[in-house]
Amino acid sequence: MNPLEKFLLFGAAPAVLLFALIEAMILSRKQTYDWREFGVSVFDLVLRTGIVVLLPLSIASPLVRWVFQHRLGVMELDAWSAFVLLFLGQEFCYYWSHRAAHRVRWFWCNHAVHHTPNSLNLSAAFRIGAFGKLVGGSIFFIPLIWLGFEPRMVFNVLTLNLLYQFWLHATWVPRLGCLEWVFNTPSSHRVHHASNSEYIDRNYGGVLIIFDRLFGTYAEERVDLPCRYGLVHPMLSYNPLRVEFTQWIILLNDLFKARRLKTFLAHLFGPPEWKSDQSSEIIIKQK
Repeated sequence: MNPLEKFLLFGAAPAVLLFALIEAMILSRKQTYDWREFGVSVFDLVLRTGIVVLLPLSIASPLVRWVFQHRLGVMELDAWSAFVLLFLGQEFCYYWSHRAAHRVRWFWCNHAVHHTPNSLNLSAAFRIGAFGKLVGGSIFFIPLIWLGFEPRMVFNVLTLNLLYQFWLHATWVPRLGCLEWVFNTPSSHRVHHASNSEYIDRNYGGVLIIFDRLFGTYAEERVDLPCRYGLVHPMLSYNPLRVEFTQWIILLNDLFKARRLKTFLAHLFGPPEWKSDQSSEIIIKQK
C-alpha cells in the first residue's frame, strides 16, 4: 500500500465520513433527513473498500500493463508543464469516462448506484458503486499511460479528482459566480444528479467544467426549475444489496433473453434506456 492509499484509507475515508455525519446532524435539526439513505451509503463505502483491499487489480489491469510496456516515451513530473499536462489530460479522460458511465449500460450498472439517493447530501459522495474494478473504467485513462505517465501516478491524480468532488454534493453551497465558468461546483453537480428531463446527462466534469462547455453537455442550474434527485424511476428500497445489484440483475436478465448477438451487444454496450422486444419490463434508465 503506497502513501496515498494509506492516506485515503486511514485519513480521507474517516474524514469524509465525519464531515458527512456532521452535515447530517445539522440538516436533521432543520429539515427531514433520511438516515437510512446515509446507512446505505456507508455500506457501499465499506463494501467497496473491502473489495479494493482484497482485489487490488481491475479487469483492465492486463491492458494497462501492456500499454505501459509499449508507451511512446517517459513522462517525468519534473517540470510544471508535465503536471499541467497530466492534470488536464486526466480531466479530459475523466469527462469521457463519466459520460460513458451514463451512456454505456455496462458502465452504468455500477455508476447507477451513485444516483440512487433520492436526496442529495455529502453522504451521496461516497456511494459510488462497489464494483468499479469489475467494469474496467480505467481503460479511459490509457491514453495518458501510452503517452508515458506512470499508471500509479495517473490513478493517484484520478483519486484526488474524486476526493475533490466530495464537497460538490452539498446542496447548501450557493452558485459561485465566475468560478462556475471553469470549475465543477456544487451548483453544476446538483444539475448532474437531477432527474428532471431538462437536466439529464449533463455536467460530467470532475474538477473542471470546461469540457462540458466544449462538448455541449453543460447545463446551468435554474432558479425556476428545482432539481429532483434520484433516478427517473426512483430506488425506493433501503436494502443495500438491492441498491448494489438491481441494475446488474436486470442486465443479466436481458442478456439471457437476447436471441441475437446484435441484441446481446446492444444490451451490454448500448445506452441504458435501449430496449428490445424481449427486454425486462423494469425500466432501467435512471437519470
